[in-house]
Amino acid sequence: MAGKLDGKVALVTGGTSGLGLATAKRFVAEGARVVVTGRRQAELDRAVAELGDAVGVRGDVSDLADLDRLYATVRERFGRLDVLFANAGGGGFQPLGEVTEEHFDKYFGINVKGTLFTVQKALPLMAAGGSIVLNGSMVSVKGVPGFGVYAATKAALRSFARTWAADLRGRNIRVNVVSPGTVVTPAYKSELGLTDEQIDGFVARASEATPLGRPGAPDEIAKAVVFLASDDSSYVTGADLFVDGGAAQV
Repeated sequence: MAGKLDGKVALVTGGTSGLGLATAKRFVAEGARVVVTGRRQAELDRAVAELGDAVGVRGDVSDLADLDRLYATVRERFGRLDVLFANAGGGGFQPLGEVTEEHFDKYFGINVKGTLFTVQKALPLMAAGGSIVLNGSMVSVKGVPGFGVYAATKAALRSFARTWAADLRGRNIRVNVVSPGTVVTPAYKSELGLTDEQIDGFVARASEATPLGRPGAPDEIAKAVVFLASDDSSYVTGADLFVDGGAAQV
């Protein structure tokens, strides 16, 4: 049977672990030719080996020269881009009274600036029928203590999706957001700096507040991204799909 992304060229930024890697695996399984990015070469090499059939390009989405090099590689290898999952991002806990300029600049640089120019620089390679999926978060509409800067970056992405869907009117390129809920990934330790005990406590509290009563799995987010990337969602643009067990909905 043909995959939902057969013959498509798909790019996953931040595709070396967590939701990005899970989505890249789904893309490969659905027949796409996949390009993944990551900032650390060793992790990138491991991801490419795990995917089995993918191209890895090292780079930081907040560095415009890295983005230019990324898209030059996509153009040289494939000549076009059909699907973009703008997933690369990060976040950290910092209460309002402790937010520093460095903290603000870091996460707005990666999540907002990086996503904007990732999308902008992809457009020359994208033809009619293309799909752009931004990785948002349920915290864009929730008030999580100490998570204000991160939440604001994700709210900005939601706004971008609305505007860009209108900007691309007439080109038949769709722009949507997937907003995960609580999904434990390596970033809980590498970005948030949580211990195993803290992660367990966080998950327990989140599960109590979630109608489905549990955290999500990376592959559950990946399947939602495949839906938004494929023709199954051909009449969906400017939308925000919450994959959060209902946590932001009740």
